[in-house]
Amino acid sequence: MKSNRPQKPERRNRMGASQMSRAERQQRSPRVEQPVRAQGAVQSQMSWRDKFDAWSAHHSNSAIESLLRMLETPLQSAMTWLVIAIAIALPAALFIVFSNLQHIGQAWQDSSQVSVFLKKDVNATQAQDLRGRLAQRPDVLQASYISPEQALAEFKQGSGLGELASHLDENPLPGVILITPKMVDNTPAALAELQQLLVANPLVADVRLDMLWVKRLHQFIALAERFVTALAGLLALGVLLVIGNTIRMAIENRRDEILVVKLVGGTDAYVRRPFLYTGLWFGVGGGIVASLLLAVGFWWLAAPVAQLADLYQSSFRLQGLGFIESLQLILLAGVTGLIGAWIAVARHLYQIQPR
Repeated sequence: MKSNRPQKPERRNRMGASQMSRAERQQRSPRVEQPVRAQGAVQSQMSWRDKFDAWSAHHSNSAIESLLRMLETPLQSAMTWLVIAIAIALPAALFIVFSNLQHIGQAWQDSSQVSVFLKKDVNATQAQDLRGRLAQRPDVLQASYISPEQALAEFKQGSGLGELASHLDENPLPGVILITPKMVDNTPAALAELQQLLVANPLVADVRLDMLWVKRLHQFIALAERFVTALAGLLALGVLLVIGNTIRMAIENRRDEILVVKLVGGTDAYVRRPFLYTGLWFGVGGGIVASLLLAVGFWWLAAPVAQLADLYQSSFRLQGLGFIESLQLILLAGVTGLIGAWIAVARHLYQIQPR
């Protein structure tokens, strides 16, 4: 029987030689380094055009989706639109009435007419020269001269004392320049300044002006402006509260959806966008309903107002909102709804945070 012990050293030598030769080959051969793979998720870079397309697509989807959600509950949406429309229509109606009163005031310019009585020794040439200089003033709309002879003829015709006036030795009436101020500059301060300028003229004997009526008119206009502004502010606050409460209820109804969107990485702007469009649609819808209410209301009042103006021999006609004014009202209502939604979302959305 042959023993295996003498073969063990020889086998070890062969194995050592093979390992050494393999190590030598690895050292001699060039080492090819393998690329190191990055650990974790790799973020891809998007171009600005792709970002803009995604942003615009989400805006359009949010706008359409919010409008469809509103139309799914037509009765509730219609009631909200009607409340907003009433709150918008009231100050708008007062503004239109105030604008019509200003048109009426332009027809009453003769009531604030300035009567400039000239001295007795002023001849017609001097009077006409003074009238021309006054007519060129920027705060004067019209200036006309009435000679003493014309004034006496009008007195005879209007007073019924023509026979008595014919026995007078001389004409006691002076020449008069009637000045109609411009309505834009027809303020008490401007009229008082014009009156002082006329009194200082050496050709003028006296100046008469009904300042009390002018002061009353301007105080009434200032009071009406403040009343309309205060009412518009209060009703705008009411619109903000109505839209804010509606958006708050919508946020509470979609609380679970908001939590899921935030858990998967949705930003506040992404979550906020549909609710902002909801407020915008509520405001625009309320503005459209308000424009229709105003159009119907002023159409209903136009005929009686025209008949009343004809009885006073006036050409006044009631004017409502035009097309441009209606668009401005709708745009203002939409902006108000957007602001109300932004306030509500900024307050309530912050409280919904995933845990």
